[in-house]
Amino acid sequence: MNSVNVANRVRKHSVDMVHRGKSSHIGSALSMVDILAVLYTNFLNVSPDNLDDPDRDYFILSKGHGGASLYATLAEVGFFSVEELSRHYQNGSPFSGHVSHKGIPGVEFSTGSLGHGLPVATGLALASKIDGRSNKVVVLVGDGELMEGANWEALLFAAHHQLDNLIVVVDRNRLQSFKDTEKTVALDPLDKKFDAFGADCLEIDGHDHEALYRTFSSTVEGKPTVIIANTIKGKGVSYMENKVIWHYKFPDEEQLKIAHDDISRGLK
Repeated sequence: MNSVNVANRVRKHSVDMVHRGKSSHIGSALSMVDILAVLYTNFLNVSPDNLDDPDRDYFILSKGHGGASLYATLAEVGFFSVEELSRHYQNGSPFSGHVSHKGIPGVEFSTGSLGHGLPVATGLALASKIDGRSNKVVVLVGDGELMEGANWEALLFAAHHQLDNLIVVVDRNRLQSFKDTEKTVALDPLDKKFDAFGADCLEIDGHDHEALYRTFSSTVEGKPTVIIANTIKGKGVSYMENKVIWHYKFPDEEQLKIAHDDISRGLK
């Protein structure tokens, strides 16, 4: 399955879902699409056939407000029908705006209250080590939520227990809620902070599929891995890219057509 084609289909689904539901966070959803596409087509050992297997890999989306693109990715790789995406953000639907595991095959943990995905992933990674399993735990966090202390406590814990089965991917799009992360609470130099907390930290282009796959596979024995994936908020839609307002807005009919045209030009 070609990860680039999956990513572009996921982008189309995501803008459709947010438009239909008149919901928000499309910018956040689009910035992490390439990360999800590579994980689910080429890296994670998880599928609709092994969801109850304790040896499966685990993926947790900590920045749960970007859930539209996770739902769309899961649909594209066969966890449920693509037609189910039309229920996103509709009354009575399990496809809530912030990602939910209730009734959604493939979603391991409900998130939305930021700062909790990494601590849970760390616990899963430790449990796997205790049980002698070799599965991986991947958690995708937003850069804005790194301002929450629970993440740094979890990293200290992960390094102490040498959780080399834990991969933390930071969606570093540098925009949160109302402005740049560095104008909210400065995070840089982020790589040096992760190194100081005992992680093996790598930094890449979060839209480069080859680099993503290569880096996911570059873990170091005895250390958790942190990948700073530099991304663009709203990636793939011209008028959304690097515009913080698309943290909250949804596209109208005319904007939806432009979004489809922009994304189509990215198809390979």
